[in-house]
Amino acid sequence: MNSPLLFSPWTLRGLKLRNRVVVAPMHQYAGVKGFATDWHLMNAGRFAAGGAGLVIMESTKVERRGCGTMGDLGLWDDAFVPQLRRISDFMKSCGAATGIQLGHSGRKARTQRPWEGMKPLTRAMAEAEGVDDWDQWQVVAPSALPADDHAPMPHALTASEIQDVAQAWGQAARRAHDAGFDVVEIHGAHGFLMHEFLSPLANQRTDAYGGSEANRMRFVCEVVESVRAHWPQDKPLFLRLSAEDDAGWGPAQSVALAKRVKPMGVDVIDCSSGGILGKPPAGAARPAYSYQVPYADQIRRQADIQTMAVGLIVHAEQAEEILQKGQADLIALAREMLYNPNWTVDAAQKLGVDPQFNLVPPAYQYWLSRRAATVPEVLPSTFQRVAT
Repeated sequence: MNSPLLFSPWTLRGLKLRNRVVVAPMHQYAGVKGFATDWHLMNAGRFAAGGAGLVIMESTKVERRGCGTMGDLGLWDDAFVPQLRRISDFMKSCGAATGIQLGHSGRKARTQRPWEGMKPLTRAMAEAEGVDDWDQWQVVAPSALPADDHAPMPHALTASEIQDVAQAWGQAARRAHDAGFDVVEIHGAHGFLMHEFLSPLANQRTDAYGGSEANRMRFVCEVVESVRAHWPQDKPLFLRLSAEDDAGWGPAQSVALAKRVKPMGVDVIDCSSGGILGKPPAGAARPAYSYQVPYADQIRRQADIQTMAVGLIVHAEQAEEILQKGQADLIALAREMLYNPNWTVDAAQKLGVDPQFNLVPPAYQYWLSRRAATVPEVLPSTFQRVAT
């Protein structure tokens, strides 16, 4: 076969990736009062050491009110920068480019971690785990509409508060640059604050931020403008969208928004789905391979913008086919990376590239290449089950 597109370099603005494999942001819920820990260093570092071109750290909150759980990371203060810089520097030492997703949980804030039940937190529960700023951890949203029947009633942001939150995104982007990240991704999906503004179900405002589709896009555009004002022009900017939420926001609206934000400085749309209704959109409850790829394809073609595909992309050949068909420019993996942090180097072997294992650091490269040369008949455990 021709040289795989998955392992061709990708250049945007001043950034060059060694391949098209991206580790999507995944919440770890392991922060301590917003600060990154050794868990984050280990988690992100193993993906970088496994050969990925770009590793994007989890949704990191732009203000205290935006934290979804007690374990969320924060970037609303300069004090958070050193720990994140340590992680970014380490990933780069392994050969990967580094990204960070900037988000705000909106009305989905102040909940338990998923494995604790995701129920709304009480003051007693939070304080028992060391939270000492409960009153500052206010649940906010475009409108005073709870996320579900059990969620707390959020405070509806005033127009001036909305502008303050947009500026908080910009300041967080400035800190992301100080921390050495190569890419910022704005989190506008999954029922969190930015998606809430886009949604006609969650946004019942009657001012300039609600009502018409254009008005509901206003906050997203103001965040993009604020981030670009503080994020260097030679660094790419991504935007994650729920391209379909089955609640009034769909691919046509996502295309329209992509067309608006592209000239404002957004380079890539990360195409996900769901989040507003608290349940997967149609077709996602038991998803098939590549189930969200059509969104990346449609937005790429109709908005003339680069896209990143994500959603049950598991196999090397599957990822390569998406690129060969021109359905996306980048391939993002999440849970499959948790299953196999070395997915990238594994995919390279399966697609017949990197025989010397140059994607991984020398401490791995030496031993893997030596085994391949010494006993070439031995198949790695991820290739197939073999009798011994």
